[in-house]
Amino acid sequence: MQMPFDWKEYLLLAQFLERSGNQNFSQEAALRSAVSRAYYAAFCHCRNFARDKQGFHPAYNAEDHQNLPLQLKFSGMYKEARTLDRLRKWRNECDYDDEISSLRLSYILTQSLARADKLLKNI
Repeated sequence: MQMPFDWKEYLLLAQFLERSGNQNFSQEAALRSAVSRAYYAAFCHCRNFARDKQGFHPAYNAEDHQNLPLQLKFSGMYKEARTLDRLRKWRNECDYDDEISSLRLSYILTQSLARADKLLKNI
């Protein structure tokens, strides 16, 4: 019997990518990917929490990225909803913007890893 995926592993992957010195891809690619993985670790963990503990009915599509923070706010988890929204904003920046300064990317990465870690520990 297959076990469900532990979404917290994405945060471990993000932390690995932060330290990665792989020669097959640029450091910027690794850091941008780390921000994305940190977001998805938090998002999927929160989605499953809301589904299992709050009666949230995910559609398992793009709508969930808007509906989940609303569910968290509705249930009084305002900080968690704001954190998830912020993580998504940073993930979108890293996934879609052609240019991000190295200073900005460093800030986004540091904050994404810290906030995702805190969110996973609090939920």
